[in-house]
Amino acid sequence: MRDRFTVVGRATGCHLFEGDGTRPIDEENVHVKYTPKRVQFPEEIAAWRRSIEAEEERKEASGLPHRWNNARFAVERVVVTRTHLAEEPVVSLTTRDADYFDFLTTSLNLDRRQKNGLTLREQYLEGGDPIDAPSWMNCSFGINVALETGKDGKMLFSRRSAQVAGPNSARWNSSANEGLAQQHDLPRDGSPVSLHAVARRALFEELAVHDGDQTRVELLGFGLDLVNHQWAAFFRAVVPELDEPMLRLRWTRGVIDKWEHDRFEFVDADPESVLGFIADEPEERWTPCAPALFYLALVRGAVERADGDPAGRFAVEQAEQKVMSDRGL
Repeated sequence: MRDRFTVVGRATGCHLFEGDGTRPIDEENVHVKYTPKRVQFPEEIAAWRRSIEAEEERKEASGLPHRWNNARFAVERVVVTRTHLAEEPVVSLTTRDADYFDFLTTSLNLDRRQKNGLTLREQYLEGGDPIDAPSWMNCSFGINVALETGKDGKMLFSRRSAQVAGPNSARWNSSANEGLAQQHDLPRDGSPVSLHAVARRALFEELAVHDGDQTRVELLGFGLDLVNHQWAAFFRAVVPELDEPMLRLRWTRGVIDKWEHDRFEFVDADPESVLGFIADEPEERWTPCAPALFYLALVRGAVERADGDPAGRFAVEQAEQKVMSDRGL
């Protein structure tokens, strides 16, 4: 039902729902609507959730490594329109209450047979448009950031630790990634959730990039992980005064969520180098949406170098063709 983003000859598991990297989506044109009403599972699926909760409580009581629960958001719908005159994208994200165990219930059981003989994937994702899946299937919304260092012109790739739950552990991913969480991201004053603020939180908690670093953050698009059924927002962040040595030094001094990654690679931020890194790492070592994120970031950088001309994106396509030709892809 939905096409898959393709790069260096690989069809990824990511559907690019909005954005092509040539222009950012203005922060004021992103509207996050929240209804404090909990998702409701069908009874059979609710039993799966109770089993997960009981198992994690057993592990915790035994002093074993366990997953802890926290309040999250379920996505009811994502709607994209355009402004009347400039036709700039306007995105409305409608959410409701969910938690981490809700997310695990579906994400870990997409291919588990129900009593009706169908898996969740067959019934809700392959049997119809996955964009229209019920909200209890959408208990995760991820903020994915591609970070570029301004001082030495590097793009940062982060590999998720094997300690991280879910199917994306031990795979190359965005520079920083955070799930939308009520405790951190729902303002106490009743103001709307800011996806840009979540992106900055991700940079701080996972990479020790602070507000004082004068980071420029741009929202480039939205995607849907068709393999694991997770919504994602794609951001590009540029830190003008940081480089690889400074970031690595900071990490030795402590990072809030240091455990989430076990390896980092800094690659020259030009299209040929970045796409070459993607091509040289086996396909199965990538999360479904990471290649799409980095491609959009490359396009955005190319358009900036072309003084805002969207045709700058063709420099990325030319680099991709060279990478594929050099590797016989």
